[in-house]
Amino acid sequence: MHPAGKTAVVAGGMIAVVSDEELLKLPKGNWQEKMEHIVDGLDGKRPRLLLHACCAPCSSFCLESLLPHFDITVYFYNPNITGAEEYERRKTEILRFVKEFGTDTGYPAAVRTEAHDTAAFFEAVRGYEDVPEGGLRCVKCFRLRLNRSAELAASEGFDYFTTTLTISPLKNAAVLNALGEEIGREKGVAFLPSDFKKKNGFFRSTELSRQYGLYRQDYCGCVFSKRERQKKTEEDI
Repeated sequence: MHPAGKTAVVAGGMIAVVSDEELLKLPKGNWQEKMEHIVDGLDGKRPRLLLHACCAPCSSFCLESLLPHFDITVYFYNPNITGAEEYERRKTEILRFVKEFGTDTGYPAAVRTEAHDTAAFFEAVRGYEDVPEGGLRCVKCFRLRLNRSAELAASEGFDYFTTTLTISPLKNAAVLNALGEEIGREKGVAFLPSDFKKKNGFFRSTELSRQYGLYRQDYCGCVFSKRERQKKTEEDI
């Protein structure tokens, strides 16, 4: 366990404890290749994977690529989403998509959801409310959601946990993977590295979203991101 705002990063076989500011400067890395190497080594086994999911569109390609190899439970835990109506809409959409996609592909997945409760998010990002999207506020939010996902994965005996967040071109995969690996070590459950946006992953997610008529959003879900997007839209008019 490290002090708040510190993350243990593995590089060149060595572990260095870095600040959140330093975390944002990490090189991109070959995270998707690392995941593919793990998948190639499964030898027909289907480990249990807890997939933290932010929304149905981001989950689409992630599930398409992972379901042939893992026994998946999708975990909808997103206290950053402000507004009960928005939360319920995203939750309902992911339940619908997972069911329909499982029927169409023959690869069913389970879904776990949490009640809408933003208190943990606002506590985690206190003092960082005015930080631009992609900065330290997002690091705090990533850590919150990955930590809860790892706790659940460890307590219920999953072999791996990971997140759909790396499919977004706006999300820093190096930060997400560094956080996931450290949290996994702390909780005693392996983190499956990823950078789902690579190799046209994000483009494929847009195709699947159109195919299934998925509700898409232009902001992450938090009130701060929504304000930034609204401001940008107004400036572009």
